[in-house]
Amino acid sequence: MVDRFFSTKVLAEASVTVALTVILREILPPLYTMPQGGSVTVAGLVPLLWFALRRGTAAGMFAGAVYGLINMSMGGDVVHPVQALLDYPLAFAALGLAGLWKKYPLVGVVFGIAGRFVCSFLAGIIFFTSFSIDGVVASAVYNGTYLVGELIISLAVMLMLMRANMIDVYL
Repeated sequence: MVDRFFSTKVLAEASVTVALTVILREILPPLYTMPQGGSVTVAGLVPLLWFALRRGTAAGMFAGAVYGLINMSMGGDVVHPVQALLDYPLAFAALGLAGLWKKYPLVGVVFGIAGRFVCSFLAGIIFFTSFSIDGVVASAVYNGTYLVGELIISLAVMLMLMRANMIDVYL
């Protein structure tokens, strides 16, 4: 299992997936951007979710963490080192949880984005409590605002790919 994860083929595919995710982030403007970071994109997470479904949880988490570090280096909002880890490498690595539900891609998408929500929610508690605000409620509302939109779009795109037999062919 570990040999398959570290194969040249899988690492090359992870690199292409991360590059595609970065390109989608850069060329397609977000539909909505939150004031303190986070946005609803035009299926910006689908390549990472699809890769996790195709190659498994470990490979998906690796690709997500790499993308998270790149995303942070391209202008991420950081107020605390723990918040930086939770909001970027760990939150995007959590998308790899989709790989646990390879036979049920839509369930995988839900759990992958739910994993990202948990990481961003915990990071938000750190962020919002630094402003003396009720961090739990503020973080849940803030992160839920954009991640629910991201979930709906990702599910819709994944459903379209499934109906076009694009998912089954490559999983």
